[in-house]
Amino acid sequence: MIRENLLKIKESIPENVTLVAVSKTKPVEDLQAAYDAGQRIFGENKIQEMASKFDVLPKDIQWHMIGHLQSNKVKYMAHFVDLIHGIDKIKTLKEINKQAKKHDRVINCLLQARIAKEETKFGLSFDDIATILQSLEFKELENIKVIGLMGMATFTDNKSQLKEEFLSLKNFFDSQQLITENNNCKLQTLSMGMSGDYNLAIENGSSMIRVGSSIFGNRN
Repeated sequence: MIRENLLKIKESIPENVTLVAVSKTKPVEDLQAAYDAGQRIFGENKIQEMASKFDVLPKDIQWHMIGHLQSNKVKYMAHFVDLIHGIDKIKTLKEINKQAKKHDRVINCLLQARIAKEETKFGLSFDDIATILQSLEFKELENIKVIGLMGMATFTDNKSQLKEEFLSLKNFFDSQQLITENNNCKLQTLSMGMSGDYNLAIENGSSMIRVGSSIFGNRN
């Protein structure tokens, strides 16, 4: 079933869109099945769970940390994580930089913009993101690279609201792309869209989607 689900999704999305298989809470066997079907990028939201899966699964997998990040846990994944989504503090960027340096690595990061109308969603305002990217303390971080932005839309069936939220981030992303390129920042990835809304997100500029239940079935 996992194989069929995966191939169906891959056939339905444009080639330039990256599919992150959200594998949190799923057993290693399920990830292996997706791997055998050609999937190489997996997203986890708990660092310890991701680290234990990293230990036993093939080493050409790219691991994405997609959960809300606690700075004190960064050290457990700094040696292998490929991309960290959802960063909403300069303090977190500094900690990632510090831990990456210990392993002589540069860790890719996405800053999280708050685009949803819900109060509970994490994320930075557009103004805050612009301020961080222009700041001297950010430009001094040599062991991270901000390669894009991500945002989670409101949990709603209202298509026009979702479209408005996705488009607001796409427009901001485009405006920042022109002015923020430097040694540790090159905005090329726009991560928007999950199982329920990824088609709409792609229509409105997303280049990376995070899909779990449509691949693996409902969460355990």
